[in-house]
Amino acid sequence: MTTSTGAPLSDDQNSLRVGDRGPTLLEDFVLRDKIFHFDHERIPERVVHARGYGAHGYLETLEAIPELTRAALFQKAGTRTEAFVRFSTVAGNLGSADLARDVRGFAVKLYTSEGNWDIVGNNIPVFFIQDAMKFPDLVHAVKEEQDRGWPQAASAHDTFWDFVSLMPESTHMLMWQMSDRAIPRSFRFMEGFGVHTFRFVNAAGESHFVKFHWKPRQGMQSVAWDEAVKINGADPDFHRRDLWHAIQSGDLPQWDLGVQVVDEEFADTWDFDILDPTKLIPEELVPVRVIARLTLDRVVDNVFAETEQVAFCTQNIVPGVDFTNDPLLQGRNFSYLDTQLKRLGSTNFTHLPVNAPRCPVAHFQRDGHMQTQLQRGRANYEPNSFTGEDRGPRADRHSGFRTVERAESGDTRRVRAESFADHYSQANLFWRSQTDVEQDHIASAFAFELGKCEMPTIRTRMLANLGNVDATLAERVAAKLGMPCPSPSAAAQPPRHDLPESPALSILRTPGASLAGRTIGVLVSDGTDPALLEALESAAASAGARVELIGPTAGPVKLKRSKRAVHHALAAAPSVLFDAVALLPGPTAAAELAERKSAKDFVADAFGHQKFIAHNEAVEALLEAAGVSPGADDGVVSVDADTVGDFVDRAAELRHWARVVRP
Repeated sequence: MTTSTGAPLSDDQNSLRVGDRGPTLLEDFVLRDKIFHFDHERIPERVVHARGYGAHGYLETLEAIPELTRAALFQKAGTRTEAFVRFSTVAGNLGSADLARDVRGFAVKLYTSEGNWDIVGNNIPVFFIQDAMKFPDLVHAVKEEQDRGWPQAASAHDTFWDFVSLMPESTHMLMWQMSDRAIPRSFRFMEGFGVHTFRFVNAAGESHFVKFHWKPRQGMQSVAWDEAVKINGADPDFHRRDLWHAIQSGDLPQWDLGVQVVDEEFADTWDFDILDPTKLIPEELVPVRVIARLTLDRVVDNVFAETEQVAFCTQNIVPGVDFTNDPLLQGRNFSYLDTQLKRLGSTNFTHLPVNAPRCPVAHFQRDGHMQTQLQRGRANYEPNSFTGEDRGPRADRHSGFRTVERAESGDTRRVRAESFADHYSQANLFWRSQTDVEQDHIASAFAFELGKCEMPTIRTRMLANLGNVDATLAERVAAKLGMPCPSPSAAAQPPRHDLPESPALSILRTPGASLAGRTIGVLVSDGTDPALLEALESAAASAGARVELIGPTAGPVKLKRSKRAVHHALAAAPSVLFDAVALLPGPTAAAELAERKSAKDFVADAFGHQKFIAHNEAVEALLEAAGVSPGADDGVVSVDADTVGDFVDRAAELRHWARVVRP
C-alpha cells in the first residue's frame, strides 16, 4: 500500500502522534494525503439521471447498410464495436429507489473506429416538451419542491402536474409515463429509443431520416404499481441487483438495434411532424429494421470510475450520422458539454478511460485541468509550416465528417411550428392501442398521481386535457378522484381519434412473453419433497429461468438425505421479488407457516399481483389463511414431480390476467 504519490506505507491504521495519547502531528503527510482525497471524493451528481447503473458490452452488426450510411461500423456484417450502457431513472437523486414511476434513461456509448457515438435515449420514444427552452422548467417542476425538499424521485406532486397541465404538448408523454412502461420489471426487459429524429448519410452524401430502437431479446415486462411500492421497500436496488446478477451468471442481456428509415418526401405526407419530439412513427407505418445486436457481457470494475464518470453527449456522432432540426435535439447538443464540465471539472473529461475513444485521437487542443496526454511536437496550432512529427494532424476533406448540405431559409423568429400543434391525436392512439388491463393501470396511475396534488384546480385542468385524449379515460380518472369530469379544454388543433391502432405500443400485445431470464421463488423447509424440487429446478432451467429458494430462516433446510442452502429467509424475501412462486414446504413447516404473517403476505401478494402459484397439498391451510382458496383459478395449481413442468410452461405467460383482483 502506498500514498497517492507512491510512497510505501508501514501503517495504515494509526496517525502520527506524540506519545501514546498525545496530539497528532501536522507533519503526518500520510494522514493528510488520505483525508485530503476523502474530502474531495464526491463530484456533483447529475441534475437528472442521477440514479444510474452501467455495464460493458459490444454491438455486433447483423446487416451491412452502406446504401443508408457511411458509418464504418455498418459497412460489414459481423463487425463488433465496444459499448458501454448506462440505465437510469430521471427525477430522483443518486440515493433514490430503483422502482420509482419514472422515465428510464437508456444511454449507449459506442467506441467506433471513427470516434465515439453516443445514442442518448430513454425507454419511452417521445418526450414532454418540444423545445429545449422548456427543459429547465420541466426539471424544476418534477424535482422536489424547493420550499420543502420533497417528494424525492416522484412526479406525484403539485408542481409537476401544474406544469404539465399547462403544457398540452406533454400529454402524449404523460400517457406513456402513467403506463406500465414507467415501472419496468428490469432494465433487461424494457425497450430503448433514441427519441429524436436523426439522419443517416451515405458515401454519396444522400441522407434519410432515422429513428433508433432497442428491442429486448427477452421480451418486455413491467411490475404492478403495488409491487413497485413494495419492491422499493424490500430492495431499493432491485434493478441494479438484477442486471449485475444476470451478467455475472452468464444470462447476458441483449437488445436488437433497429431503425425506422424514411425519406423526407414520405415524411412530408404525414399529419404529424417528424421533427417533433413529442411524436413517434408508428411501427405499422414504418416497420423497424433490425441491423445490429447489443450484448452486455461485463459488469463495471468501479462504479464511480465508470458509471458515474461516463459522459454522454448527443453531439457525439460519427461520419454517416447527422442531426436534424428537432429543436429539443438542437438544445441538447448545446447543453451537454456544459454539463460534463460542471460535473467532471475539466474540458479533458475525454481522457477518463470510460470516455476515451478507442481509435487514434489527433488535434491541437491543449492543456487545461487534468491534462493526462503527453502531446509531442513543436506546433500547437494549424496551419503551420513545420514538417514531420512537428507538423501535426490535418483535416481530411475526403474521409472526415461532412455535415449534410441542406438549404435553410426564413425569418429569424421565436416561434413554434404549426405542424407541432396537434398534442392529443397520438396520445389517443397510445390509449386505444393498450389492452383493457393496461388501460386500467393508466387510469389508476393518473388517479394516484393527481390525488397527491393539493390544489383542486390542477386536477381539474389535467382532467380537461385528458378529455381531449379520450372521454372515457377522463371520466374514469375523475370517478376515481371523486370529482366531476370537466369539459375538454380548448385544443390548438382538433385531435383525431381515428388513427389505426398500433399493437407495438402495448407491452401485452407485443409477442414474446417468456420465463427466460425470470425468477421463480420457491418456499421450502425441512421435509420438502426433493424429487418435486428437483423436477421444478430442471423444468425452470429448460425454460431459461432461475430458481431461488426461500426458507423459514436463512439456515439450510433438511431434505430426505441431504441439506440445501437457501437464497433468502422468508422475512427478507417477499413474493414481489419473483415472477412466479411455488409453495413446497414440508407438512410440519406448512402448518407453522400458516400462522406467520410473512408467509401469509407472501401468498396473498403473489395472488393479488396475478402471479402463477404452484403448491403441494401440505399448504392448503396456508393458502386459506392468506385468503386464497386452493384451486381459486387455473393460475393456482397443485403440482407433483410429474406435473410441475406444466406449471413452468404456463408461467411463461408471466401474469394470470384473467384473475380479477379488486384494489
